[in-house]
Amino acid sequence: MPPVKRALRAGVLGTATALAGLLALAGCGSGKDTDASPKTPRGTTGAPAPSSKPSRTAAEPSADSGKRSSGSPEPTRGSDPKPTAVELPPLHAGFDYQIGGAYPPAPGVRIVSRDRSSSPAPGLYNICYVNAFQAQPEERGQWPADLLLRDADGKVVVDKDWDEALLDISTPDKRRRVAARVDRWIDACADKGFDAIEPDNYDSYTRSRKLLTADDATAFISLLSARAHARHLAIGQKNTVELSGARSRAGLDFAVAEECGEYDECGAYAKAFHDRVVVIEYTDSGLRKARAAYGSRLSIVRRDVLVSTPGNADYVRRTR
Repeated sequence: MPPVKRALRAGVLGTATALAGLLALAGCGSGKDTDASPKTPRGTTGAPAPSSKPSRTAAEPSADSGKRSSGSPEPTRGSDPKPTAVELPPLHAGFDYQIGGAYPPAPGVRIVSRDRSSSPAPGLYNICYVNAFQAQPEERGQWPADLLLRDADGKVVVDKDWDEALLDISTPDKRRRVAARVDRWIDACADKGFDAIEPDNYDSYTRSRKLLTADDATAFISLLSARAHARHLAIGQKNTVELSGARSRAGLDFAVAEECGEYDECGAYAKAFHDRVVVIEYTDSGLRKARAAYGSRLSIVRRDVLVSTPGNADYVRRTR
């Protein structure tokens, strides 16, 4: 498997060493495009977003709506595993990844992902980012000590790239207790008017020194899926391509894939989620590869590794 591939989140800058490594990995400093009004993705209309979102429905929407309920079959891409009373992201739609800070979406954008501290973009399909499997440095002290994963010596297991403590989801009781806290964030996303959630660090078990397993991760995210669906939110699988086959058991509706073009993973996500995938690439080469193979099927955007806002020297947003 490739190394961890996550952009810097709002308020989580990590160490200078980790930042330098990420910048080198993403190739920042070359080929930047600071145009705040980029071209729309191939296959989108380029028209401005509608002034209001359509209401959720269990019926098949019109053919040109770009949306359907998860309970309706899609003959060209297969059908979703089970019906849910949620609205799914539109297929092959303009997308922007704004977890580093909210700003007005460019024309043609129909899907936006923003941090849970932000508000949804009016009239668009909005995904709410939550860090569900790890504690961000400024929030570590807010977690009960026994819900932070510890090694045999009692030391907290930390994701060193992000200085984040892993949450202990190793037992059913601890999974329920951690989920109860994340559920409050899910509720807040729903109350703000988001359409979906993006729980990050599903793959944290791979950094747990074998203290957590894939089954632990799947069991935990199933709890989050149940809460999201109860609040009429869709839930996306963030990265973790190796668990794509467990999407039905985990209750996941779509995928948020970072650098699947760069690491030749887009096909696995497209197959598992019937093309309902939003893709973030952090290099020009990754964008080219993703577009060459899946530009007519998936929602793809090139962002800078800092996911910064327009006006920042690092800002990049490009779709071709």
